[in-house]
Amino acid sequence: MNEGKGAVFLDRDGTINEEVGHLDSLDKLKVFPAAFDAVRMINEAGMRVVVVTNQSGVARGLFDEAFVEEVHERIKKLFLEHGAVIDRFYYCPHHPTEGVGRYRISCGCRKPEPGMLIRASEDLHINLPASYVVGDSARDMGLADRTGATGILVKTGYGKDVASSATTAAYVAEDILGAAGWILKERAR
Repeated sequence: MNEGKGAVFLDRDGTINEEVGHLDSLDKLKVFPAAFDAVRMINEAGMRVVVVTNQSGVARGLFDEAFVEEVHERIKKLFLEHGAVIDRFYYCPHHPTEGVGRYRISCGCRKPEPGMLIRASEDLHINLPASYVVGDSARDMGLADRTGATGILVKTGYGKDVASSATTAAYVAEDILGAAGWILKERAR
């Protein structure tokens, strides 16, 4: 877990695209324009970009895993069209109390549990303590805490309602572009 280079782990809804409740239609996907520049900056700095997202809409029967994959392919394509690369997407389809069948479980991958980051660190040889988690919730900051990564809270999505004093974030940014700028300054120190 401590080998390799650092990465930037991005929450999806509310961080790289608008928060719409459950993103259950491609028509609802609206990527923040600043996200393209932010990811490109991170790419140019030589860091991997990995999206990690809870998708309990699967457990709740609002959409299936194939739709989550379709959304991720669409996002990946949009970023590529803007000269930015997202290296990998990881998602948790589970919920501990909602839904039915195999998706209604307490699991190790639902943020703030570290499962998605541990898997990414193994798959992509990422050094988690040298990494950053950028998200719009206290859950995202909890994920950073549990993996030794540095947490950055963005004020987009649910982040505008999270008091900076109620989180363990190392930095609170207006948006993903502000988070990327802070990361690059920190790494230059």
